Amino acid sequence: MTSHRKFWWLAGSLVCVLGAPAGAAEHTVHMLNTSKTGQGNMVFEPAFLKVAVGDTVVFKPTDKGGHNSVSTFLPPGAKAWKSGTDAELKVVIEKEGVYLYECFPHRVMAMVGVIQAGKPTNLADAKAAADKAKTAFAMNKDRLDKALSQVQ
Repeated sequence: MTSHRKFWWLAGSLVCVLGAPAGAAEHTVHMLNTSKTGQGNMVFEPAFLKVAVGDTVVFKPTDKGGHNSVSTFLPPGAKAWKSGTDAELKVVIEKEGVYLYECFPHRVMAMVGVIQAGKPTNLADAKAAADKAKTAFAMNKDRLDKALSQVQ
């Protein structure tokens, strides 16, 4: 291998190694028509997830039912997301704080979830956003509050 090729191979290897946070974990949130844990119909399980900054959250359409995952409230500077219908989506959590998300087609049924990354620096704002979001729920009106109550 020429020295020029060695340089680019080494540079590419360093980018791969240094680009991924050390110890970053992957978490799965299942999009379900019916809860496996007794939470009702049209749910994300788990509805609350505590992760570290740099972790990946995989939204998995375990049950096909017209589900998606759409961010509705984010910490400042965080990237919004929106999956396709019944499509898996991987989201790298890059900012500390509280994230809220929903399945847009099943918003009325309160198919919602909460992610906490690190310290809940924006919890008061997340609760205010949740209060607004709940006005669109026809059922399961306490689901978002239950998930937010787990934030510490």
